[in-house]
Amino acid sequence: MSRRYRASIVALFSSFWTNKQLIWELTRRDVVGRYRGSLMGLAWSFFNPILMLAVYTFVFSVVFRSRWVSGGESSRVDFAIILFSGLIVHGLFAECINRAPGLILSNTNYVKKIVFPLEVLPWVAMGSALFHALVSLLVLLTAFFLSNKYIPWTVVLFPLIVAPLVLLTMGLAWFLSATGVFVRDIGQTTSIITSILMFVSPVFYPSSNLPQKYRPLLQLSPLTFIIEQGRGVLIWGTLPNWYGWAAYSATSVVVAWLGFWWFQKTRKGFADVI
Repeated sequence: MSRRYRASIVALFSSFWTNKQLIWELTRRDVVGRYRGSLMGLAWSFFNPILMLAVYTFVFSVVFRSRWVSGGESSRVDFAIILFSGLIVHGLFAECINRAPGLILSNTNYVKKIVFPLEVLPWVAMGSALFHALVSLLVLLTAFFLSNKYIPWTVVLFPLIVAPLVLLTMGLAWFLSATGVFVRDIGQTTSIITSILMFVSPVFYPSSNLPQKYRPLLQLSPLTFIIEQGRGVLIWGTLPNWYGWAAYSATSVVVAWLGFWWFQKTRKGFADVI
């Protein structure tokens, strides 16, 4: 007998709450499994962001002699910290999006189990991405403190800034994971799209560096607002643009619900295709 899956916005949040323990356990297994068998184990999750921070510091401040503001005074470490804050936001989005098309295909054993809530799989990918983002954030804050001898109190607002991006990413992840079952080519395009977004978002440069006529195009990136507001609370010590945050949050809820709706409506066909 065909089972009807709830696809309302209430079902979206109730599914997360009902299955929170399962999501936690699967996320923990996913993170630990990624480093299983390596000599350094989970230490790699700390070593990787430290290495990347050092590499970006050298490449952009030594090789390219870049400055965040033209003619401004900033140390090499300060420039790397500003850049790295954008990479954390992009990495959170990219890791989840790049994994999404293969989530169902790589967990076919769960598809045949009617009682298993397949909709939690994108949450597991997000949980893993959030873990790595948290580790990178700790590295960033440590480097910032060593360089500046203080940390702005506004860093406590960073989770609030990122929350709408998490919802928006989840909506896209539900859509991509469901569609990826039927259209396998999607998995080949997401990495290209996320790479493009890295360069059309203010990760390596401030928005003010672009000519005025191109700045509206930069706002089309779903990462631009979060990156700029994230830098504000992490580095500059400024309060968020609450009106912009509210508008972004409302859009994210809609995108999350649409992605969840699509996933629930198409999941009955997963077993037939796989």
